[in-house]
Amino acid sequence: MKTLKFYLLSMIAVFAIFSASAQSVDDIIAKHISAVGGKDLVSKLNSIHLDATMTVMGNEAPNSVTIVNGKGYKSESDFQGQKIIQCVTDKGGWMVNPMAGAADATAMQADELKNFKEQLYIGGPILNYAALGYKAELQGQEKVGNVNAYKIKLTSPDGIATNYYIDPTTYYLIKAVRHGNAMGQDVEISVTYSDFKKTDFGYTMANTIDTDFGGQFQLSATVKKVEINQPVDPKAFDMPSK
Repeated sequence: MKTLKFYLLSMIAVFAIFSASAQSVDDIIAKHISAVGGKDLVSKLNSIHLDATMTVMGNEAPNSVTIVNGKGYKSESDFQGQKIIQCVTDKGGWMVNPMAGAADATAMQADELKNFKEQLYIGGPILNYAALGYKAELQGQEKVGNVNAYKIKLTSPDGIATNYYIDPTTYYLIKAVRHGNAMGQDVEISVTYSDFKKTDFGYTMANTIDTDFGGQFQLSATVKKVEINQPVDPKAFDMPSK
């Protein structure tokens, strides 16, 4: 009887492992696309504008993000009267950060651009990774809080790797981790996504985004307003002259 019980438990374990591995990386990504609105809807995402409240070290600041899919990304925040801007396009990028001693717009260096490029894509490059030249690898499952999430390593054409964690129940993207730079140091940047809501357009997205820069500092953004496929003036991404 003990032998039979052990055999049955072993078979259950093997079946569970096989079930988890039977899904390919493309199966999981396809289910993720379906969860956020479906392939047809995702293909119609041309632009998105977000108004949010950002909290950094207990201080709140208004934040806005505009993305023209594959063309331009711009984030603007106002901390106690000081405007911080990060802007990337398919041709280059620039930033303004008075807190780091850069009150005027400064062009991004090549290494900075590589790390910012994924911001150009609504929902991240995972939604269209193959066409964008990215490589996707399923690396099993890993705990994110209480969720045993699928872990997908996505590598850009520039060699920048990001680990994406997808909830096996909802198929929402709940976490992304990659290496980056914070305060001049190489750190692990961890972004956690929660509070998923469907927009009027039908696209489902996280409304709370928490970012940890290697334990050095954290920030949290809460989305207040979403506009999809509204016209965006291309000049909005132009680097201002001094």
